[in-house]
Amino acid sequence: MAKGSWREFDAPLIQKENSSFSNIHNKAEFQIRVSTTRSGKAGKTVTLISDLFIGKKELKSLLKKLKSICGTGGTVKENCLELQGDHAEKAITFLNDQGYRVKRAG
Repeated sequence: MAKGSWREFDAPLIQKENSSFSNIHNKAEFQIRVSTTRSGKAGKTVTLISDLFIGKKELKSLLKKLKSICGTGGTVKENCLELQGDHAEKAITFLNDQGYRVKRAG
């Protein structure tokens, strides 16, 4: 047997990684919340987009599009997107155009 050909324990890890959120087919199934906050951010306003149940790659691509539309920086934290500044209205219109169900919170 060649070195490194034993794959008994690798297969479940690959399946678990790929199927994390693959059972969600419809974007409008879950409601996304968009809010603005200043707490814990040294007085700076931050737009939070939460309740996103999509994979990490989709989160990163969605964040990249939102950052380019809003012209600002942002990050992904625990299935939540953070945009620097008050960009709630731009984010809501963009997410509605993408087919998500969006609710303004806060």
